[in-house]
Amino acid sequence: MSTARNTTTGFLAGLLLLALWPGGAFAQGGAWETSMAAGMSAYQQGRYAEAEEQFSSALKEAEAFGPEDPRLASSLNNLASLHAARGQASRAEPLSRQALAIRQKALGPEHPDVATSLDNLGSIYAVQGRYTQAEPLLGQALRIREKALGPEHADVAQSLNNLVELHRARGRAAEAEPLARRALATAEKARGPEHPDVATGLNNLAGLHLAWGRYAEGLPLYRRALEIREKALGPEHPHVATSLNNLGVLHAAWGQPAEAEVLYRRALVIAEKALGPEHPQVATSLNNLALLHVTQGKHAEAEPLYTQALAIDQKALGAEHPSVATDLNNAGLLYASRGEFDRAEPLYHRALAIREKVLGREHPDVASTLTNLAVLHHEQGRHRQAVFLYRRACDIREKVFGPEHPQVAASLENYATLLREMNYQGMAAALEARAEQIRAKLAQATPTK
Repeated sequence: MSTARNTTTGFLAGLLLLALWPGGAFAQGGAWETSMAAGMSAYQQGRYAEAEEQFSSALKEAEAFGPEDPRLASSLNNLASLHAARGQASRAEPLSRQALAIRQKALGPEHPDVATSLDNLGSIYAVQGRYTQAEPLLGQALRIREKALGPEHADVAQSLNNLVELHRARGRAAEAEPLARRALATAEKARGPEHPDVATGLNNLAGLHLAWGRYAEGLPLYRRALEIREKALGPEHPHVATSLNNLGVLHAAWGQPAEAEVLYRRALVIAEKALGPEHPQVATSLNNLALLHVTQGKHAEAEPLYTQALAIDQKALGAEHPSVATDLNNAGLLYASRGEFDRAEPLYHRALAIREKVLGREHPDVASTLTNLAVLHHEQGRHRQAVFLYRRACDIREKVFGPEHPQVAASLENYATLLREMNYQGMAAALEARAEQIRAKLAQATPTK
């Protein structure tokens, strides 16, 4: 089974805390304040190269203030945020760690600025796929903010969104959904209905609807998020590309490839221009466009896109990142669909090993790769291996999504086809009947164009 890639904005939103040090003692910061303000303005408008120049200048100024000055922590925090937004998590991490250490010592462990650093470092870990390290930091940031700022503060919504994206990335959609609903309500109350933070909440809640196969519920949320971002940030901002990509994923999943392709191509143009050709968000658009080509039988067009996406992700994220596993999985799908099973199988096994190691053995993405291996073995006539894989994939999906999800229906249909070939007609008929019931319920919601 194919795996399209959503672009998360919860983690990115966590990296947008670029507040200047508010203390009046630093009101005459001079060059430092000027560089910080200019950097923030450029960052918020998606002009990342300019922002990096300004934040680097601010950091040089702040180093003269002393190793424990809160202005140094703010400078480190902002430059780390900038590197993370540009897909340079390895450059961001040491800066974020240093900012956290300074703030904890200078401000105490319960200060809101400490929560900011915890949130940012946790977000960097999450972007790197280091989910077990990210979760306690994001949880601690939320607790500090709720205590220090109150449960309805905008920064609380931000922490909630980061936890939503962490849970979704780890296949915990049921845990994520109530947090997503609370994050959206908090952001709307604190920021107003047209603020980019509201778009983040809409995007993340829509992503959960997509994960559950509730396309009709996700579509208006993605559309509203896109409208807010285009209006507030401009049509060429990276977060607009995020919304376009995710809306494309929904249309592709809903069987609307023409709509998806237009969105993917527009997202790719924006991401390449705003972030550069080697950013992971560019790889996401390439991967999704390639996947769409495979489903349309355009194999020659898909292959160079997968190759490019894999090269970007391996360089930017490392060889064992979940996004690399997605690239490998989908490249395997391309070769399998062309009957090149010897090329597809090792890619599937590499993808499966990464996903089991990083995401855990019961993650939905593990089920996707198991299904692809099962289909491959099925077509090769290796029925015993395929039975085991189909059954394991179906069990994972039912456990994660419940018995009425479209991916469960797909697993049941694949398994039933194999059982019929093995002359287990009664078992196959029962699985087909279950799948038909799921499909019938899903068909009641028709796409709204």
